[in-house]
Amino acid sequence: MTLTIGGISIPDSKLARDITELVRDTESPLLFHHSSRVYYFGALSGKRRGLSFDPELLYAGAMFHDMGLTHQHSSAHERFEVDGANAARDFLKSYGISQADIDTVWTAIALHTTPGIPQHMHPVVALVTAGVEMDVLGIDYHGFGDADREAVVHAHPRTPHFKEDIIQTFYDGIRHKPETTFGNVKADVIADREPHFHRGNFCSVIRNSAWVG
Repeated sequence: MTLTIGGISIPDSKLARDITELVRDTESPLLFHHSSRVYYFGALSGKRRGLSFDPELLYAGAMFHDMGLTHQHSSAHERFEVDGANAARDFLKSYGISQADIDTVWTAIALHTTPGIPQHMHPVVALVTAGVEMDVLGIDYHGFGDADREAVVHAHPRTPHFKEDIIQTFYDGIRHKPETTFGNVKADVIADREPHFHRGNFCSVIRNSAWVG
């Protein structure tokens, strides 16, 4: 039985069921439920904005967006967002999804920690970020009705200390490659957990380049 919240439900398809099974088997319960909430909040946001989007592609983007934090899909040197995007790309290719749709999902995942850009792009790209921002940062919290918000959390519970738990989960997933946080929000996570961390500085890169003058 597919749960419907505010007129939104997880797509009833083999692709969506297989995504659910893979993510549930790969991610921690915290990340699985977080990703599921991201789908609902993203789709509810899209419905409220009157955006047209493919629920399967949004579901793929939402459910894979943090796969790069898992040991199985974490590379040594790529940003975790790229690792998750690559995992989604490989999975969708095996189902014969079109390259254009794969590219949309890849972009949605790769950009979900880059504020200010996704909302101007394809609805799937915009709504993955909208779902993430709602669940992690509380952006647009009051734009959702109490009943919808509570139903999503009832179906996919937040841990009692989710705010600290998700920060720790981010840190655990990226601590081995802090250089990949240069220029994105995850540098704040490393700095929060490692007081002596020195983040990359864009102006220093410019000044220390091989160019003269």
